[in-house]
Amino acid sequence: MRRRTKIICTVGPATADYPMLERMYAAGMDIVRLNMSHSDHVEAQKIITWIKTLNRKVKYPVPLLLDTMGPEIRTGELDAPMRLEPGKEVYLTVGPASGEEDGSPSEWPADEIHVNYPELPEAVAVGNSVTLDNGLINLEVLQKSERGLRCRVIDGGHLGSRRHINLPGVHVNLPAIAGKDREDILFGMEHDLDFLALSFVRTADDIAAARELLGSKTLKIIAKIEDREGLANVEEITRAADGVMVARGDLGIEVDIAVMPNIQRNLVRTCARLGKRCVVATHLLESMIENPIPTRAEVTDVANAIYEGVDAIMLSAETSVGRHPVRCVAQLSRIAATSEQFPGLGFAADLIADTDKHHVAKAAAGLAEAIGAAGIVVITRRGVMVDLVTSCQPPTVPIFAFSNNSQTRRRLMLNRGVFSHRTAFSTVPEKTIQTALNVLQEREDIPPDERVVVISDVLAERRVDAIQIRTVGG
Repeated sequence: MRRRTKIICTVGPATADYPMLERMYAAGMDIVRLNMSHSDHVEAQKIITWIKTLNRKVKYPVPLLLDTMGPEIRTGELDAPMRLEPGKEVYLTVGPASGEEDGSPSEWPADEIHVNYPELPEAVAVGNSVTLDNGLINLEVLQKSERGLRCRVIDGGHLGSRRHINLPGVHVNLPAIAGKDREDILFGMEHDLDFLALSFVRTADDIAAARELLGSKTLKIIAKIEDREGLANVEEITRAADGVMVARGDLGIEVDIAVMPNIQRNLVRTCARLGKRCVVATHLLESMIENPIPTRAEVTDVANAIYEGVDAIMLSAETSVGRHPVRCVAQLSRIAATSEQFPGLGFAADLIADTDKHHVAKAAAGLAEAIGAAGIVVITRRGVMVDLVTSCQPPTVPIFAFSNNSQTRRRLMLNRGVFSHRTAFSTVPEKTIQTALNVLQEREDIPPDERVVVISDVLAERRVDAIQIRTVGG
């Protein structure tokens, strides 16, 4: 079985060495994620070097995705974890700690939790909820002052240092790209990374700001939808970005968790309609952080994402800090390949095809399925036609992309059902096509009597798109 859905793996302490990256690739890893919320440039540089070494040896290239921290609100440093019991009162402070400013005692004598967002008291109202540590701890706001918030613990737990804070339904007045995010994006540009996952995208203006910073660099932007504001503007965000990530961690805190399956389905369908890449992330195989096998519910959750037709599924803690990273990748690969044998939901039927190239791609995909082709061969420079064919989501026929550009070849590995190869282009169109067909025989083990549909602008003298049915053997 040739698995079409791609697997993104977050690299962290459990997997940050070259032999482990080799093992994860062998198990099914397609893309590596650098989570800059928990990584510095020295650590990221090591992983980039290892992946470049790996890419010189493997059949398909592994692209690199840089995931920004985003405009996050976090708690401060603690000497030791703080136990927060239900019913207890705590204080979220945005000024100096008790007595630091003028030596006087704090107006609030109980436990204080420093927060790095000075506008917190103005942003929330009495009665609002404040969520800490990815939804594990929940507070209710009882009182406001210039210095912070007095809160009651609703759902308690142990709070460590620098834990993430969510303010469900509240607009956070922080820039989309600033400080560490800007430095991290510049680092990604310097090292010619392939994808930029932009955290907490709220409007299309956030995508425009990223494109302005990228300039002529060709990193593809994946917009992470993580709050209600992003959901409200998802149509314009999807049109502006190259793809969308359904970031179920923060999003599941910001909205009623019972609505999350509907939100995921709507986001995937929006991407399918607009012809953009889609990634589903967070908690896919969460139990495998500790356990050697997933739960039945997790397997079904992954399968549902496959039925919806997503391009990629992403592992986070499972491969960054988990006990069974290789086994986790192998399990995810097996679930995806098995689920792909069942008919999907067919969201691609609603694809907006409004250009000649769209219609050519749709015709090629339909033709390939109709004749039972062994593949769709797309010869491309920048990957545009491959993206269009991918968006048609041919259900059984793989897409083989051939490009003379290494970065194009890498970034196409995110596309569902695409398997990319690098090849030189000849001034003689037939020679370029024959080179591609030879690769199908030698590297993809496709018999010479099999038929493929070839689509490219090198088939015609004046660079107009054309479609041919060819036999692999000539």
